[in-house]
Amino acid sequence: MQEPYPRPHTADRIAFVVVLLTQALIGWFLWTDFRRKVSPAVFRGVAALLIVLWIVTFGGVLLSGDGVLYQSHAVSSYIRGVWIAIANLWSIPAAAAVLLYAACRFIASRKPVIRTTEHDPNRRAVLRAAGTAAVAAPFAVAGFGAIVERTRFQVREIDFPIRGLHRDMDGFRIAQLSDLHVSPYLSVAEAGRAVDMANELKPHLALVTGDLISGVGDPLDGAIAQIARLRADAGVLGCLGNHEIYAECEDYATEESAKRGISFLRSEARVVRWGSASLNIAGVDYQAFGWKNGNYLRNAEKLVAPGMPNLLLSHNPDVFPVAVAKGYDAMVGGHTHGGQVTMEILKQDLNFARFFTRYVLGLYRMNGASCYVTGGIGTIGMPVRIGVPPEITLLRLRSV
Repeated sequence: MQEPYPRPHTADRIAFVVVLLTQALIGWFLWTDFRRKVSPAVFRGVAALLIVLWIVTFGGVLLSGDGVLYQSHAVSSYIRGVWIAIANLWSIPAAAAVLLYAACRFIASRKPVIRTTEHDPNRRAVLRAAGTAAVAAPFAVAGFGAIVERTRFQVREIDFPIRGLHRDMDGFRIAQLSDLHVSPYLSVAEAGRAVDMANELKPHLALVTGDLISGVGDPLDGAIAQIARLRADAGVLGCLGNHEIYAECEDYATEESAKRGISFLRSEARVVRWGSASLNIAGVDYQAFGWKNGNYLRNAEKLVAPGMPNLLLSHNPDVFPVAVAKGYDAMVGGHTHGGQVTMEILKQDLNFARFFTRYVLGLYRMNGASCYVTGGIGTIGMPVRIGVPPEITLLRLRSV
């Protein structure tokens, strides 16, 4: 037996502590700095708005992954999703903004190295302008990520090397969709647009690598109806993600998808034949990060077929080294959303996903085997993408 699937805990608690501290800092700055610069009426209005935002933020915590109302049927999926989105769209940019404000405040409080006999109003004006821009920037970026980047679907074409691939499959096209997260953050119609773009690629095979929805009450039937429109010569295969587990809909998603011709492989394998070539495709349910020490891909070696290349479908890409050790030649996954919010600093992509895995986005190679991690389609936590546009992937198989 596998160990139980862990629910979201540690990351949510760390985020809650960060939000609590930064919101407290906002309140302190409001009292010590802002109160002296405005009229009492303006101060009371801003303070009242901040209290409302604090209530929204606290409610978002109760409704999110580690909250007491998580998976509750007392609150509809739509209300829960919108509430959490508003809470995160305030609290996360606000955390960045208040830290930037604190830095500008500290710099402004320092005396200049070169003393002048007269007060320099230009210096203070520049610092005030810089502080205002620093506070506004995180909210502007979040707004752009929510309004523009979130649904700016792009096709990403990748040459995907697979050792031992028969020449008849060289150039074989696979369309991959992952992490749709059909929910208040991504409508059924928007998911359908991603399916349409995948169909325009005329793939030989289509893969769906988990997280059709985000939580209980999301339109799972609508998501299944959309992926059922995928058209590929060799059919549609897939694996399940962690959010099917959290929503406790693994069996339902599997059965309803099968009725529509989609095979979610749950510790199963299928052989795809193309001309004289054969490719064994195995799939596993979500492999939780907590299983890393000894429990990844338990018994998955039994799905490896001799005499042909073996491709593994795993929502969690962190299992790649274990898959290689168990005899797989290639793997595809998702889960990370490519970081969802990524900033490039000193030529390094920085995002929260890097705290959990080195396999965040793109093509990885190990001992002759290949792994591709897609950036996926949807979002989680807040409806924002920055630096990682939603991705429909076209994998073009290449023999090596």
